[in-house]
Amino acid sequence: GTGAAAPASDAVVDCAVYRDGVRRPGPQDPAAAIGQARRRGGRGTFVWIGLFEPSEAELAGVAEQFGLHPLAVEDAVHAHQRPKLERYDETLFMVLKTVRYVSHGELTSTSEVVETGEIMVFVGSDFVITVRHGAHGGLGALRRSLEENPRQLAKGPSAVLHAIADQVVDHYLDVAADVRDDIDEIESAVFADTRGDASQVGRIYQLKREVLELKRAVTPLDRPLQQLSETSIGVVHPEIRSYFRDVADHLTRVADQVGGYDALIDSILQANLAQVQATQNEDMRKITAWAAIIAVPTMVCGVYGMNFEHMPELRWRFGYPLVLAVIATASWLIHRGFRRNGWL
Repeated sequence: GTGAAAPASDAVVDCAVYRDGVRRPGPQDPAAAIGQARRRGGRGTFVWIGLFEPSEAELAGVAEQFGLHPLAVEDAVHAHQRPKLERYDETLFMVLKTVRYVSHGELTSTSEVVETGEIMVFVGSDFVITVRHGAHGGLGALRRSLEENPRQLAKGPSAVLHAIADQVVDHYLDVAADVRDDIDEIESAVFADTRGDASQVGRIYQLKREVLELKRAVTPLDRPLQQLSETSIGVVHPEIRSYFRDVADHLTRVADQVGGYDALIDSILQANLAQVQATQNEDMRKITAWAAIIAVPTMVCGVYGMNFEHMPELRWRFGYPLVLAVIATASWLIHRGFRRNGWL
């Protein structure tokens, strides 16, 4: 009854009855709105209710009024769902991941690049209910834009579902373009430093994690959009199916971009690791070369430090300078050899 729907008032962002694509003046209470819509009847009359992060109790009242399936209601209350499309009798339930690019001065190993949220949509013959989770992805501007296009809105609740899917996928394209700038920046930083910087690895891994988060939002949406564009579904207006094909094409494009980003980041990471390894090898060669040079005076001094009574040139006046000259000459010759071989 109406009492069951009352708790939803705190979560309701907007609630309106539409007839032939035009918003009708009426109550903001979902129960009263659906009652008004069903009294007037007609194919072009439906209710659009927008909810923001409703609790289980708040959504239960709306679910009772509209006959929503308990499993779908449970998914709508608890976020962190994969993008999907499910059919419950005459009702469609769709989950979409929203994304937002998080601006940052400089990419670090802890920078958040992509922030995700969710929009769950219930679509019936005379209602559409949107449940939004996350601080971004608001639908107020989208609702106003649709209200300015009564011809499209007159096609019913599926027109709202298409508009939401179209907006979400357009945001994917925008975020993908911004992420590309981050990839270009880190690619330039990696290849500008020919000696290799091990500290870049943390930044690259963080960017890869954020790209994977974007990928998890984009990739699973392909199947639901294919179903909406190819399958005849009662609550989806026949003309809207062609619009879903256009959205699916855009999604395929952004999915290809994100897949390319993932592969490119792997290449950048491998290049950085190769640079670091080459630098370490070069350092080890230098250390080895100097160790070989130092071994010559160490050996000679070690021999003459054994204090035997009968040793060559032990009492000769020029013995000490001669030994120093031999050490210097041998060290110079070894150093010259290493320089020629590129070790020093």
